[in-house]
Amino acid sequence: MKEILRLEHIQKYYGDQGNLTKAIDDISFSVNEGEFVGIMGESGSGKTTLLNLIATIDSASGGHIYLNGADLTQIKQKDLAQFRRENLGFVFQDFNLLDTLTISENIALALTINRVSADIIPGRVRQIAERLNIPDILEKYPYQVSGGQKQRCACARAIVNNPKLLLADEPTGALDSHSSRLLLDALQEINELMGATILMVTHDALSASYANRILFLRDGMIFNQIQKGGTSREAFYGEILSILSTLGGGQGNVC
Repeated sequence: MKEILRLEHIQKYYGDQGNLTKAIDDISFSVNEGEFVGIMGESGSGKTTLLNLIATIDSASGGHIYLNGADLTQIKQKDLAQFRRENLGFVFQDFNLLDTLTISENIALALTINRVSADIIPGRVRQIAERLNIPDILEKYPYQVSGGQKQRCACARAIVNNPKLLLADEPTGALDSHSSRLLLDALQEINELMGATILMVTHDALSASYANRILFLRDGMIFNQIQKGGTSREAFYGEILSILSTLGGGQGNVC
C-alpha cells in the first residue's frame, strides 16, 4: 500500500530558552493511502498543534513531514497556499462556510479557485452532494440549513478536489448526536468507497471509533496506538475508552 504521509522526528517548541514549551516531542509515524486515522489525547496533549503542522498552518521546530513525497518543511512560504489547494482538504468544527453563497456555490468555490473548467463544475458538485446526501439543499444558503447539513457541505467542499489528504479538526464538535452520526457515516463512506485518506483530530471516542487506527498523544508524544483490524466498531469503541481512561494530565497550555 502506498505511503501518503510520513512524519520523521517532528518537534515543535514555543517560547525561548528562558520559558520553553515543548508542544510536540519527537513524533514519527506514517499514513498509507486510503487510511482513516484518528488522533486523540487530553487537552494540551499536542493533537491540534500536530494537525496544524501537517496542514502547513504552522512550522515545525525540527524534523521532516512528507506528503506524497514532498517535504513540507522545505516548501517556500509563497508556495504554501497553492500546495494546500492542490493537496489538502479541510473540515473544521465551525464549518467556515460563506453565508453570501449558496451551498452549491460554497462547494464549487474550491473548484473555481483551482481553475477547474466551468463546464465540469456543476456535475462535480452534484456528484459529491449526492454522495453526502445533500442534493436537495444545494440552492439554499448556509443560514437556511441545519448544523449537520452545513458540516456535510463543508465536507463536500473539502473532498470535491480529490485531495491527497483530508484533515478534519473536531468535525463533530458543534453537532448534536444525530448530526454527528450522519457526518461520521459520510466520512466513513468517503473513506471506504472513494478511497479518501483521512486524518481526524477528535476528543470523542465514538467519533474515533469510525477510524481504522488511533494515535493517542500525551505531553506531545505518541503514548499508544491501536488498529481496528477485523473487530467491530463497538469493540473498537470499548478499546478506545479503555486507553482513554489511562490518559491524564498533560500540559494545559498546549493545544
